[in-house]
Amino acid sequence: MQYEIKGTPFPVIICTLNSGESMITERGSMTWMTPGLEMKTVGGSVGKALGRMFSGESLFQNVYTAQRDGALIAFGSSFPGKILPLEITPGSSFIVQKSGFLASTSGVELSIAYKKKLGASVFGGEGFIMQKLSGQGTAFVEIDGDAVQYDLQPGEVMYLDTGYLAMMDSTVTMDIEMVKGAKNILFGGEGLFNTKVTGPGRIWIQTMPISNLATSLIPYLPARS
Repeated sequence: MQYEIKGTPFPVIICTLNSGESMITERGSMTWMTPGLEMKTVGGSVGKALGRMFSGESLFQNVYTAQRDGALIAFGSSFPGKILPLEITPGSSFIVQKSGFLASTSGVELSIAYKKKLGASVFGGEGFIMQKLSGQGTAFVEIDGDAVQYDLQPGEVMYLDTGYLAMMDSTVTMDIEMVKGAKNILFGGEGLFNTKVTGPGRIWIQTMPISNLATSLIPYLPARS
């Protein structure tokens, strides 16, 4: 499989497949394709299907398999941002924000990742369930806005405003901490909690969470009569 990422601020990933190669995606992500691709909708086991639903994806996935060399298929982003390619090996896995998965080769497994600490789930801004990408192959994820990557050393800490954590290596741990100082909480405008991530491992921070974008647009929407 060969791929090319094009376009801003709504990027698209264009994949060229050889005969027998497959791409897996969520429902509605395919934007265009050439003849020579066969689509099959699969759900897997009930547990896996429900897991995808709780992690922000659909119950079913579409598998596109090339019937000839050079078959082309494209997958488009659903919001302004960036598409990041990930090379996944058996010894590494990634934890991705809810609904971040766009598409992957057939060797990648999409499952759910539960937060171990309830505080990080309720107040961390990333939700109780995130997505886990493991197995072997290439995956593509959606990032809100642009992305900034940091490689945290063992024990190294980074604090993020809630909702800005897009993705991290599975070796990174995540928790929340309350903002210190009553004045900071009441007048700082940054909320009650920050997300705390601790290395070792890489983190990807998104520059404009879609939830923040939606909130900023509310004052400009016409009021209902």
